[in-house]
Amino acid sequence: MNVNTILFDLDGTLIDTNELIIESFMHTTKEYGRRPYSRNEILTFIGPPLRDSMEKIDPEKVEELVNVYREHNISHHDDFVEAYPGVVETIQALREKGYRLGIVTTKMRQTVNMGLELTGLNGMFEVVVTLDDVVNAKPHPEPIEQAMAALNAEAAETLMVGDNTHDILAGKNAGTKTAGVAWTIKGREILDELNPDYMLLEMQDLLDILGG
Repeated sequence: MNVNTILFDLDGTLIDTNELIIESFMHTTKEYGRRPYSRNEILTFIGPPLRDSMEKIDPEKVEELVNVYREHNISHHDDFVEAYPGVVETIQALREKGYRLGIVTTKMRQTVNMGLELTGLNGMFEVVVTLDDVVNAKPHPEPIEQAMAALNAEAAETLMVGDNTHDILAGKNAGTKTAGVAWTIKGREILDELNPDYMLLEMQDLLDILGG
């Protein structure tokens, strides 16, 4: 496979923030929403930008909901977040092989930096594009195009790896190759429906795919 650049989503792909996100949404909706939300309902909020989700919960209280969520999320961050198995080792191996690596996420930079520092991934990526850096979030191609521009990468030689439909669609919209991760909390079936070029059962699969 002619790939020299790999872009990764962060949450749910490299690091496991699922329980942190779910707990933060449950806290926010229980205390400040119009009604409590179930765990299954909250799963639909994983992936899109936070403000988009809060708009669905209560369009009249978006700022308040965002602030409550972020306060809970940040204060409990280190209790929940960890890298998925094999992620750190695989990223290290890709760096040693000379691949250009980047992150494209819908998170704000503050919590991105917290996650990378906590999981030992800090400094391993040449570019990190966060929600702060773009006008249009995934699935719009802008974040991926911005990362590719920073890395002087061509779409045909770039692979986008993610756990959410937004990631796969953004990659397709930007013209890159795409890889879903089977450990997505929403179930790999939602990614299979989008026909990504590859499906990773574990992060180390990337080494076999690229080597082949």
